[in-house]
Amino acid sequence: MSYVAALYRYPVKGFTPESCTTLTVLPEGRIVGDRVLALRFANTSVPDSHWGHKQGCVALMNTPGLARFTLHFDHHALRVRIDLDGERVLDEGLDETGRQRIAAVLAAHITKDTDNPLSAYPERLPLRLVGDGQYPRYQDNAAGQISMHSRESLDDLAVAAGVTELSGLRFRSNIVIAGVSAWNEQAWIGRNIRIGAVDFAVLAAKTRCLAIQANPQSGIRDCNLLAVLKSHYQQAQPTFAVSLMPSGAGGNIGVGDAVTVLA
Repeated sequence: MSYVAALYRYPVKGFTPESCTTLTVLPEGRIVGDRVLALRFANTSVPDSHWGHKQGCVALMNTPGLARFTLHFDHHALRVRIDLDGERVLDEGLDETGRQRIAAVLAAHITKDTDNPLSAYPERLPLRLVGDGQYPRYQDNAAGQISMHSRESLDDLAVAAGVTELSGLRFRSNIVIAGVSAWNEQAWIGRNIRIGAVDFAVLAAKTRCLAIQANPQSGIRDCNLLAVLKSHYQQAQPTFAVSLMPSGAGGNIGVGDAVTVLA
């Protein structure tokens, strides 16, 4: 039997995941508390309250060193705490002063890394912390969508990449399932599945970017997974995981819930 093995949400785009026992799926295909904040470049013209492409934000694809920060977001107090290498670097609320301080402190740390998107592009500063901390709006796709992969696919990719262990956190999926054949979730594209009591349409395979090459602990790009996905699996575009949209009213899903393929 296939089942939900782990659930995650990512309060601030590109930063630490929250491991959850349950997630609330909204009818529009987003998860409560997921990607409710983002660090946006100064030279983006997108209104702060609107979705914008990840290329206009600090993200793992352009800032692999983000993985070294440990972020905790208090969803009730709307407060951001960040540690770096075991030291507290900030603890701020989401008032204007707090937002400016969060953006400035992170920019200062980010520019110390050799691989960063700011030093060569001063027009991207100052960074802006956008989002109200409540509504999920900064997913990679304007339509939102929920991402899912299986542990079996991850294990198969690790073998193809020639590594003993590959963290699934590289792929920043919301839902991790187990109890299926490797890559079976991609065979479900165009079909419907049920997770717990929530029905989903499986839309497409997720095309990946440089983010997956960053080690989720060290921030070092230590594994050329994009090349492995294309060469070993003969993919025209490197894909891993699938995108889901609820086909009904949404609801709660939990670790241990059964995953059933419908029509």
